[in-house]
Parts: sequence; C-alpha cells; structure tokens
Amino acid sequence: MIRNVLLILFSLWTTVVLAQTGTIRGTIKDGKTKEALIGCTVLVNGTQLGATTDIEGNFSIANVPAATHKVVISYISYQTKEIPNVRVESGNTTAIETELAEEGKSLQEVVVRGNKATNTEIAVITEIKQLKPIAVGISAQQIVKSQDRDAAAAIRRVPGVSIVDNRFVLIRGLAARYNSVLINDVITPSTEVDTRSFSFDLVPSNIIDRMIVYKSGSAELPGDFAGGVVKIYTKRRPEQNFLDAGLTLGYRGNTTFQNVQSHSRSGLNWLGLWGKDQQIPSSFPTGLGQFNSQNPLQRAAYAQLLPNSWGIQNQTVNPDIRLAINMGRRFDVGNVRVSNLTSINYATTNQFSNIDFQLYDNGTIANAVAEKYNDANYARQTRLGILHNWSARLSPSFNLEWKTLFNQLSTTETVVRTGQRLQDGFDVLSYSERFENRSILTSQLAGEHTVNQLTKINWIASFGYTGRWEPDWKRVRYQRVTGATGADGQLQPYSIATPNDPNPIDVGRFYSKLHEYVASVVGNGEHTFGNPTDREPNRIRFGAYAERKNRDYGARFYGYQSVGNSTTAKASDINTAFSTANINGQNGFSLLDGTKPLDSYKGINTYLSGYVTGDVYFGPKANLTVGFRGEYNDQGIRATRTTTEEQLVSNKVFSPLPSLNFTYKLSDRTNLRLAYSSSLNRPEFRELAPFSYFDFNLLADIRGNTALKTANIQNIDAKWEFYPTQNELISISGFYKHFTNPIESFLLIQANGLAYTFANANTAQNYGVELEVRKGFQNSPSLFLQNLSVVGNVSLIKSTVNVGDIVRAPDLSGEVREYDIRGVADTERPLAGQSPYLINAGLYYAAPKSGWQANVLYNVFGQRIFAVGNRNNPTIYEMPRNVVDLNLTKQVNNKLELRLGIQDVLNQYVRFAQDFNHDGKIGSDVTSQSADADQVLRKFKRGSYYTLSAIYTFGRRTVIP
Repeated sequence: MIRNVLLILFSLWTTVVLAQTGTIRGTIKDGKTKEALIGCTVLVNGTQLGATTDIEGNFSIANVPAATHKVVISYISYQTKEIPNVRVESGNTTAIETELAEEGKSLQEVVVRGNKATNTEIAVITEIKQLKPIAVGISAQQIVKSQDRDAAAAIRRVPGVSIVDNRFVLIRGLAARYNSVLINDVITPSTEVDTRSFSFDLVPSNIIDRMIVYKSGSAELPGDFAGGVVKIYTKRRPEQNFLDAGLTLGYRGNTTFQNVQSHSRSGLNWLGLWGKDQQIPSSFPTGLGQFNSQNPLQRAAYAQLLPNSWGIQNQTVNPDIRLAINMGRRFDVGNVRVSNLTSINYATTNQFSNIDFQLYDNGTIANAVAEKYNDANYARQTRLGILHNWSARLSPSFNLEWKTLFNQLSTTETVVRTGQRLQDGFDVLSYSERFENRSILTSQLAGEHTVNQLTKINWIASFGYTGRWEPDWKRVRYQRVTGATGADGQLQPYSIATPNDPNPIDVGRFYSKLHEYVASVVGNGEHTFGNPTDREPNRIRFGAYAERKNRDYGARFYGYQSVGNSTTAKASDINTAFSTANINGQNGFSLLDGTKPLDSYKGINTYLSGYVTGDVYFGPKANLTVGFRGEYNDQGIRATRTTTEEQLVSNKVFSPLPSLNFTYKLSDRTNLRLAYSSSLNRPEFRELAPFSYFDFNLLADIRGNTALKTANIQNIDAKWEFYPTQNELISISGFYKHFTNPIESFLLIQANGLAYTFANANTAQNYGVELEVRKGFQNSPSLFLQNLSVVGNVSLIKSTVNVGDIVRAPDLSGEVREYDIRGVADTERPLAGQSPYLINAGLYYAAPKSGWQANVLYNVFGQRIFAVGNRNNPTIYEMPRNVVDLNLTKQVNNKLELRLGIQDVLNQYVRFAQDFNHDGKIGSDVTSQSADADQVLRKFKRGSYYTLSAIYTFGRRTVIP
C-alpha cells in the first residue's frame, strides 16, 4: 500500500515538473547571405541545455524550465550573439529567428560554410529524418571514405540496394525496371536500349553531393516506381576557390599485363569516337528488296566497300588510368554572388574474363551438356565526363543555376569463343568484334524564388540527349566435325558456317543507331501557414511536371553467303577470310541484306503530371502528410511492319496516385513512420517495339511486345528509427507491395535457341524487412574507438509472382498471340531479379590529426533470377558472391592526398546456374547426373582490383567570406 502511494505521488510530482517546462525552437541564418547556418551552437545560459542547428539552420531545445532565460548563439568566424529575456512558458514553444554577423577577420586554412551543407553524413541523416516519405541515403563524405569510383559502387552501401553487372541498381530485391532515377530533380531516361534501366556507373563519385533513395511514395515524387526513387544530386556551388587534380592507376588480376586478343578500330577511340569507315557507305541501297534483287557479283561489289577490319591482334593490357580535374570559383559581380564548379573526368579501363559457358540437353538426365564453350572476353572502356555548373545569387530571395552533365563512353569488346556442339558433333570457333559508343547530355536551368517568408517557388527547364551507336559489329562462326582428319592425319581445318539466309548467329555485320531527345519543364511551390519558425509548421506543396520524349532507332544487318566453290574462302583465317580476293561473288563470298522492316522504330512519349500535398498535425508529435498526384502518359510506337509505317502502339493512360505518410514522434530522437502510396510501372520503348536483338554472349534473342500494359502497384511501409546522436542511426523497416499486371521477362516457347520477350503476369507481391545501423564511439575513453564508426544493413525479402495460365507475347514473326504455359513453364515463382537477402557492412576509421583513414567494406546478395525459363530451358539464377573491399587514405599535407584501394579481395566466381529440378532454388549439387541436381551455365572471375590514387591541390586554398 505504501509502495503504491509513493508511486502515485512520484507520478504526480513528475507530471507537475514536466508541466513546468517548455521548448525553444528557432532558425539561425547568415546576416549577409540570408542562408541557413549548419552547426551553430545554441545554449540556454546558466543551464546544461543546448542544441546545434541542422541543415535548415533549425534547432530545438526541449524541457527548458518555465522562466525568462538568456540564449547564447555561437559559430566559428561569426560574432557570438546573446538574446536576453527569452520567455519560456509551461507546455508552450517559444520561437526565435535571428541572424549572425561575421567577425570581419581572416582565418588561415579555415573554410567558412556560407552555404547550407548537404554532403556530410550529419546533413544527410538530418535530411532523411525531416523527410515525410521513408528514405535512406549516402553522403559525399561517406563516398570519399569508401573510395567508390561511381554512383553504382556507392549506392550499394544503402540498405536494401544491390547491384547487377556493376551498374544497374536493384532496390528491395526488385529489378532495375522498377526504379525511377532523377538527377538534380529531373527524371533520367533509360540509358540502355534493351532494358528499362539507368546505368549508375555513368556518374563519377567526385561530382556527387549526395544520393537519397526514397522507399515510399509521396505526391512530389514520380509515380513510376515500385522499388524506389533514387535522387542523385551533383555538387552545386563550391565552398571555396580551389583547383585540384587526381590520378588513379588501376591493376586488375587476370587482366593487367596479360596477353589478350583484341581488334582495332579507326578514329578517336580514346574519346569514344570512330572513323567513317565503320559506317555503311551512302551508296548502299537502303531497302532489303532492292539490295538482294541484285546478282551475287553486284552484291559482292558493295561488300568490297566495307573494310576488311576483321583481324585479331595479340596485345598486352596496360594498367587502367583515371584522370580528374576539379575547379571551383566564387566571386561577386556587384551585389550578385556568382559560383562555378567544373569537373572533368577521363578513364580508360580494361576487363578480361575466361568464361566457361555451357548449354544443356534438358531431358531426364541432369548436366547432359549439349554445347560447351570457353569465351575469352576482353573489353576496353573509355569515358569522358564533364560537369559544368553555374550559380548566381541575384538577391537573397532569388537564386539562378545552370547545370550541365555530359558523358562520352565507348566499349570495344572482343570475344573469342572455342568449344563443341556435342549434340551434333561439331567443334566451334566463333568471334564477336563489337564497338559501342554512347553520348549522354543533360542540361538544366533552374530558379529558386522566395516570394516572402511564407511562400517559395522553384522551377527547372531541362534538355536531354542520348545517342547510342553500334557501328560494324562483326560476328562469325567457324565449325568442323569433331575428330575428323584429312589424308595427312591432321585435324580438318575450321570452315565458316554460311547459311542460305542471313542470321545473327553465323556470320555478318550489324549496325545500329539511336537518338533520343527529352525536353522537360518542372515547377514546384510551397506555402507555409502559421508561424514559419515553428519546427514543423503547416505547409502545402504543389507542382507540375511536363516531359516530351522522342526516340529514333534504326538497325541494319548484312550476312555473308557462299557462292560457287567457296571451300578455300571459308577455310581462311579471320584475318584474310573477308579480303577482296575472297569476296568476289563467284567462288567465295557475296553479301545479303538481312534487315527486317521491324528493325527500326520511332517512339514518342508525352508525360504530364500535377500534384498537391499538405501536412495535418495532431499535436507536436503526430503528423500526417496527405498527397495526390495525377499522371497522364501518352506512349506511341511507329514502325514498318510490311511496306508502310504504321502506329503499332498507342497507350494513353491517366493514373490517379494517392499517398499518405504518417510520422509519430515517440521522442525527440525516435520516430515511427507509416506510409501508403499507389504507384505504377510503364513499359519502355524497347520493351514495346517488336524489334529482335541478338545477344551474342548469351546466344539469345531479345524482342519487344506491343501488347504490354502498364503495371499498378499498392505500397505499404512502416519504419521505426532512432537517432542516438546527429551522425548515428538505428532503424527497422517493413514493407509490402501488391502488383497488378507486373512486367516480367518471358522465355518464348520454341524448339531451337533462346528468345526472350517482355510480358504481363497476372499479379505479384513483394514483402520484407530491413535493418540499418550507423554507430560511432565518440564517448569512448579509447582514442582509437573515438575514431571508429560502423555502418551495416540487412534486408530479408520474399516475393511471389502469379504468371497465370495464359501469356500474351509475340511469336517468331513478331505477331502477338496467346501462349498456354500450363505444364510448360512455372505459373508461380519469385519475381525476376529479386534477392531473398542483402547484406552490406562497413567499418570506418578516421584519425583527423594524423591524416589517416581506413575502411573495410562487405557486400553480398542472395541468389536471384537472372533469366526466366521454362521446362525445356530452366530458369537461370545468379548466385551469391561475397565481396570485400579495403581502402586506405593518407592526407600528406594540405595539398596532397594518397589513396590505396583493393576491391573484391576474395575474387569469388561470378556464377549463373539453371534450376534443372524446378524447385525454385539452386542447390549445392551442380555437377552430378542426379535428377535433383542443378546446372552451372556460366562461370568466371573478374579479378581483384587494386588502385593507387593521388589528389593534389594547386596553389593556396582561398577562404570565401
């Protein structure tokens, strides 16, 4: 009884005490630029209570005793400011908005951040904490620690994110097609011709300010997503005048200093360009019928105009080289503060792999090999990237920016394939000599207006261009009867396989070009109701997005045919087989046009959207953000099916997309978030166009499906997050997604060869949990632990797609028909590309006084579907790889920084295996003849990668006031 009375009295006393406190909130700005100051110290004089300002210049001090206090505000290089007579009332919030004046004296080697910092770990964590949707992110500061070379390497440190082919991002186990990617708040087009995906390796890490990955939807975000929306922000304006340059040398095991076979190209290959001789001569007839109606002699005369550039040379691979020059300038023109940031990146890199490649006779016996090959694959890549940004602060209320990002890329790939076709008794020797060039440009003019203290407006006008060329992709297949010998007892020579009609498998030359233009206009507004200095005032946000996209794609294919007695010509080696002497139209080779009318198409897409969203507050702890976004999309494909161009696709869809985001503050450091959103997933031009593209490396055709429909997704998310300190975070997230008409890859049911298309399944669902931890040890008595931090995240995901009994997909002619897949393919399976688990971990050490930094990074994903199969050709899975990276950095002085990196220390095999027993997974038994065994399809090692970098700063860093 006494104990209960004491508890009641204690509770009443606690209630009374807590009721006698209030909160001080406010915003601190620069007195000259009017920009928010991050990191200001705000103290309540005479108490231990205080806070620091966040990236918006805001602060909050809770549990301040009800009384009149003096508030002291201090910040490096600014005059300390004291505000007396700040009255705090019981249970109420007192708002302060003030400015700090500069001290007026110079500081040596001290950078004064007049701009709001957005690229530090604290800034990104603070931004994520304040966002209404559920999001995660990575800062430039963390990217520097990790020494990640590009956005693809950096973003895999984010919870629930994995990478495919070192460049495509999977979020929450969902394929790249389910992501939307924005650069500086403008939607990026797909960088690939055959898939809906953005190649993250195009963005060098040194130009990144931060990356935010939104896991739940909101009205401000584009509605075309299911995995997530990735926003990449490039660096805006420099914090100080600087000029620095970096050089990186790279050594890759199995590649550098090794002898490889490659082919040469004319033109400026080192800039990703090519010569005129790699283009089809203008004198060539443009129509298949016009070309093929000529006699073999006439067609051979045209063939002689094409260069004999088939030769393969042995060469030694040089080390990789990366160069970077970065320059920043800030100056005043009258009362206008002007800033410029320029970054130039150049890289030439090499990758050689010995790939074991097998195809199987999938009858009753596992691992009955039908075709067995070794691919000696060597690729040389170049990249020239330029970032050029200008910013002008015309007034405290108007900022104007011009941002331009350009990438010029090329890949020269040579594949020498040797092996056997065991099913019909032939030895095979094949060559693929491919060159790809891409030009990607985005340019934006953006304005930010502060109409008044309550209203802000921003806008963006953007232009984008994507160009992709494959000039003169040469392919040839030699074969001979296995074990056959001549009269001399020697093995018979290889002979070129020349079919009656041109096909992409045997021998020919392929040309393609793509031009895509995108124009966008974006406008956003925000209005605050009530007191704008409140920590979370009521706001309404609204905006519109308009985009017009035009694509023009064309391809040409020519195949060689044998004429007369061509035995000698077909037995010639790759260097001389296609010489003028052999292309004679009589006893050798002639040329046929294998181009089909559907090998070219035009795509036009008009996208219009508008949104409105607002906050509803239920007291100081609970907030509900309600939003609605409407999107109208008009997508069309035009192509020539027979003789005249016709409209093959016309999809006009309006999509209403509501969203709800609820946040409940369990404490000042703990939030509980709940979210719902409706989203969609549209097919891309290439997925709709009935064009067939041959993938030599996989021996598979890929073709579009004009019958594809837009998928609809319902998303539910929940997240508990705890922020022990400004740069620490612990969070647990759960999610559930339901798909209607999800777009999936589909293996066409045919007797010979592999042909993939895209098709709508009936429904799908995807759900899982994510755990993220960012932990430091600043309060440890050990200096070593104070310099240590840990970052880790784990995702567990499960998905199921119900394909249905009937699938609408194109046949070999391109006509869409219905396939009954019952008993032929799985009607229920995981989503393509979905990993059951993802693990990322990093241990970081930084000793500022000594200039040393080091880290160990780990990444792994669970086995995921690489290509959907059927009973004749089982589903292919990509198997897990444990990846460990080591990095070491030393700041020698104020001018020089040295970095040593070792990526993929373990160098485990990249493996792709077939699910022969159709149990939805790959077992450990992949070599036996058991009916339960699975099959290894492709296997190779990329090689551990060693890099040594030096970054040098020229001149003396100038402090910007």
